[in-house]
Amino acid sequence: MDGVINIYKEKGYTSHDVVAKMRGILKQRKIGHTGTLDPDATGVLPVCIGKATKLCDTLTDKRKTYRTTFLLGKITDTQDISGTVLHEASAEQLESISEKQVRDAIMSFEGIYEQIPPMYSALKVNGKRLYELARAGVEIERKARSVELYSIIISAINLQGETPEITMEVSCSKGTYIRTLCYDIGEKLGVGATMKTLIRTQVDRFLLQDALYLSQVEQLRDAGSLEQYIIPIDEMFHTYSKIMLHENWDKPLHNGNRIPLEATDEEIEQGEQIRVYDSDNHFIGVYEKTSVCFSPVKIFFA
Repeated sequence: MDGVINIYKEKGYTSHDVVAKMRGILKQRKIGHTGTLDPDATGVLPVCIGKATKLCDTLTDKRKTYRTTFLLGKITDTQDISGTVLHEASAEQLESISEKQVRDAIMSFEGIYEQIPPMYSALKVNGKRLYELARAGVEIERKARSVELYSIIISAINLQGETPEITMEVSCSKGTYIRTLCYDIGEKLGVGATMKTLIRTQVDRFLLQDALYLSQVEQLRDAGSLEQYIIPIDEMFHTYSKIMLHENWDKPLHNGNRIPLEATDEEIEQGEQIRVYDSDNHFIGVYEKTSVCFSPVKIFFA
C-alpha cells in the first residue's frame, strides 16, 4: 500500500503513537508522519505509507492552519495549560486591557516574525532534545527563527471572568509554535498568556473535515474499502504536467537515470517540474527540465 492518508490525531497520542498504531492496523512497517503535534493537540496529521514516505519532508514544509484558544494572565513553563504555573496577573492588570488592545497585539504578529522556540520542544541542541533538558531543569539560550504567519483570524474575545479567553485561527509556515505565539501575545500585552487548546485544521490539501480517526481506519480496512481514502503518490503532484514515455525509455526510467530532451515532444519550460510515467503508465517520479535533459528530482518507482 503506497500513498498518503489524512488521520485525525486524537488527544493523548503523540504523532509517533499514531504511526505505531497505523503500522499495527496495516501490518506495514514503512509508515511516517508529516509534522509533530503535541499530545494535547488534535487534528490533521497526514500519514505517508510505503513509497510515499519519501514525501514526509515535502509535506512537513507545507503551509498549516491551526485553531487555538489561549488564556490571558497566566504563564506556564510549557507555554500551555499542561505545565506548571509560573506567574498569574492580577485582576487589576487584566481589567485594564481593552478588546482593541488585544486585537492590535494579536494582529501585530501577522507576517514574518522572529520566534524563539520553547524549551519544551523536540528541537535538538548538541544532540539533546530541548524538552529533555527542560525536564532536567536545564534552560539554554535559543536562537530566534523567522516564521511567517500568513493570516490570523480572531473569532472570539472574552475578557470577562477571572481568566480572559481568546480564540483565533492562524495560517502559518513550517516551524511555527502556536503556544509560543500565544505566549508572545501575552508578553506584548504585559500580562502573559498560555495556550488552552490547539486543533490543526489543515495541512496543504488535507482538511480537518476529511480526517479519519484510527478506529475508522480499522473499520475501513475490515470492510476492504480503505484504499479509496489513500491518495496515490502521483496525485500529490496533480498540478504538475504529466508525460508518458515510449517503452524504449522504460529501462533508463526504472534505473532512475536522466532522460534526454528528445524523449518527448511535449512543450515543457526549462526549470519546470513534471510527473513522468513509463509506457505502462506507472508513475516513476518528479523530473525537472534542465537545458540538457530531464533530471530526476524525486523517484518513487524503486
